[in-house]
Formats: sequence, structure tokens, C-alpha cells
Amino acid sequence: MKRDSRLSAVLHALLHMNERDAPMTSEALAECLGTNPVVVRRTMGLLREAGLVAADRGHSGGWRIVADLSAVSLRQLHEALGEPALFAIGNRNEHPECLVEQAVNAALDDAFDQAEALLLQKFESISLADLAADFARRRIR
Repeated sequence: MKRDSRLSAVLHALLHMNERDAPMTSEALAECLGTNPVVVRRTMGLLREAGLVAADRGHSGGWRIVADLSAVSLRQLHEALGEPALFAIGNRNEHPECLVEQAVNAALDDAFDQAEALLLQKFESISLADLAADFARRRIR
């Protein structure tokens, strides 16, 4: 199963955008991310709907961050992307009447729910400003 790397890509793009004094075009962001500008526009559109970025038209236009980095958590970004599945593993549901399958699924569901809650709690505690500060520290080294 292919992993959904949109959150990672969005974080990458936003940190690049934060380092620029001017808006970044979809083409420039696509080059940074190794993807297609259409993918960038689609993804940035989700962030625009969430009020996190804006697009400027014209010759010097492009995408720019409009939110305060310290006020944007990884969880907000995850939500803006449509809350993609956090885990690639799941339950078998081929024989719902099977008591063994029911017991296995109940245990797995509980574990998945707890793991997801913990991960989302961690996402809530990490802001874009935290990532930008970590990037700045790494750049100085």
C-alpha cells in the first residue's frame, strides 16, 4: 500500500515558503518537492480553504503563508488535507460473523484508536514555528 506523504510535502513546502521574502509559484514549489505543479496547486488550494495560505496573481505572484506559524499545528494541517488515514494497516472483514475475527478486530480497533489519539495529540503539540526553528538550527550547524 502506498503511503500518503502529503503532510510531509506540505510541511516541506511551507518551510520553503517561510524562507522566502516573496510568494513562491506552484512551479517553484513543485521543483522543491519533486512533483507536478498541478499537485501543488491542488494541495495549496486545500490550505487556502483552511485560511493558511493565499495566492497572488500576476508576474510576481505565487503562494504565500498568511497564518502565524506559531498558531498552526501539524494537526490543523492534517485536517486541512482531509484527515488522510494515519495507518496503512487495518482489519480483515471478510467473515464478520466469525467470532475469532470479531475478537481480533476488537483488539486491533482499540489499539488503532489509542495510537491515532496519541499521534494526533502529538501533532497538536508541534507548530510550524517549531519546525522552522529546528530548520534554522540545522542550517547553522
